[in-house]
Amino acid sequence: MADLEPVEILLVEDSDEDAELAMRALRKHNLTNHLTRLSDGAAALEFFFGADASKRSRPRVVLLDLKLPKVNGMEVLRALKSNELTRSVPVVMLTSSKEDRDLAAAYQLGVNSYIVKPVEFASFVKAVEQLGLYWALLNQR
Repeated sequence: MADLEPVEILLVEDSDEDAELAMRALRKHNLTNHLTRLSDGAAALEFFFGADASKRSRPRVVLLDLKLPKVNGMEVLRALKSNELTRSVPVVMLTSSKEDRDLAAAYQLGVNSYIVKPVEFASFVKAVEQLGLYWALLNQR
């Protein structure tokens, strides 16, 4: 069986609107060639731990929403950071939650960065652009 396409950025976001904004911001800097979008936490776990997981490269970064259907982002983060094979994959929590308990729990589980989604369109696009540029291009694995 042929290898699956490499994934540089994995976007796990259930909101079509937020996902489209994020992808548009990344596309502006040519960072969508190897972007995969998943819309729930169960799909993210399947991506990393399912039958085809060994055939795909690990993403350079995961942009993970906190409030996801099926399996929430915190549980996805817990699974990624507790597994030796995925522990080193950078995870950026990209969420609307400003709750101190969510922030503390995410860092306790090993999140690499916690970004509260700006409500204003231009600010959201700028935040995603900066995330993509840093994690996909500048950060050394």
